[in-house]
Amino acid sequence: MSTTQKLAITGPGLKKQGVVILQSACIGLFTFIEMSLRSGVGIITGVVILACFFGGIRFGRPGTSYVAVVTPPIAFAASALIFTILLDGLRPSRIGIDVVASLASEAPFLIIGAIYGWFIVLNAKAKNRPSKARR
Repeated sequence: MSTTQKLAITGPGLKKQGVVILQSACIGLFTFIEMSLRSGVGIITGVVILACFFGGIRFGRPGTSYVAVVTPPIAFAASALIFTILLDGLRPSRIGIDVVASLASEAPFLIIGAIYGWFIVLNAKAKNRPSKARR
């Protein structure tokens, strides 16, 4: 007998819109906190991005895994751009450097999350496809 108990979700889970809003808000909040405290992003935002990948896949309804995988990179890039403009001002050369530096510092977390997420999406797609019987 196993002593660990799996977390049970009551109800069907989050819709696609709920997954997008929750992931975007969570990533945006932690990106803003870390950029305002450290003037750059780091490991805290990276761990939150990984948690958003996993949480979106885990707590979304069946069929929302594609949205849960696509949203975190877009949400992070958008929030990094917006908060860079808000915190640094409207200087194009500085904005470009800071946004590229933010994306580069979070690249390992985005790649790990994307690999895990796409594995889950493609695995579920392969399981739903009917098998070809040999004749």
